[in-house]
Amino acid sequence: MRSKQCSNSTVTGETVNDIPVIGSTLSGCLNGGKGSVDLIAFPEKVWYNRTARKRKGAAIMKKTIRNEIFEYIGKKYGAEPEFPWQRYPSYAVFRHEDNKKWFALIMNISRDKLGLRSEEKTDVINLKLGDPLLTDLLIQEDGIFRGYHISRGNWISVLLDGTVKADRVRGLIDMSYTATASAKKKQAERPPKEWIIPANPKYYDIVNAFNDRDIIEWKQGRSIRTGDTVFMYVGAPVSAVLYKCSVTETGIPYGYSDSNITIDSLMRIKLVKRYPPELFTFGRLNDEFGIFAVRGPRGIPNSLSTALNEE
Repeated sequence: MRSKQCSNSTVTGETVNDIPVIGSTLSGCLNGGKGSVDLIAFPEKVWYNRTARKRKGAAIMKKTIRNEIFEYIGKKYGAEPEFPWQRYPSYAVFRHEDNKKWFALIMNISRDKLGLRSEEKTDVINLKLGDPLLTDLLIQEDGIFRGYHISRGNWISVLLDGTVKADRVRGLIDMSYTATASAKKKQAERPPKEWIIPANPKYYDIVNAFNDRDIIEWKQGRSIRTGDTVFMYVGAPVSAVLYKCSVTETGIPYGYSDSNITIDSLMRIKLVKRYPPELFTFGRLNDEFGIFAVRGPRGIPNSLSTALNEE
């Protein structure tokens, strides 16, 4: 609505930015008689259309949050948004390139779909978590709900109206990406891990090998990757952890098989530390750390990791 350049005008039945205007008297000419300005008129007062401005500002904020998410996912994961539904052209899906699974779905829905007392539209992002207990904890937080439209499989819906901080949203996106990744991708992207692996001196003289050089090639465990740490448990008659090594390379092709062992690939390991044979004996591994056998590569408990790294 535009005000007329005269005083004491009455305006009724009009709207400003789709907001109904209450009929009332406009006192005096506005803007110094040099033109008209947007306003909402109430008895005895003239208020600028702050409500409309706030709505416009909120819309800009929602658009900015959505765009920030698009940029974050594109930069970190190289995924572009897909818009698969003609009926809902603003709904955006992000999926993994290899297994095609979704890890994020951005929608614009009315707030009452989430159990809120409003029909105002808002952007939300649906994300999947790998832990049901974590899902139950997160939905206690403001702005996080059980997944709208995808309620099964530990999906959650997160408001993108500023209720949930941007860092928190990004962290939840990362969790969803990991939870929906293929087993191969999870293995490749997991953090470095510590292993204890056996060495049988009947078949390989590991002691003399490390006396001659610091880097050797060893049979690669299927789940071990570059950057991991391996602790070498040398079997009888030593029966103790003797070496800490870092894995510097994996996937070295190698074909060998006999009645005792089959080797498909090797890893290259570098000696980092030596342990006295009386320090981490099989008896101590059994009694203090709950390790009753070392027949192949296995992860180690935190208590043993602490002890090995403190020596």
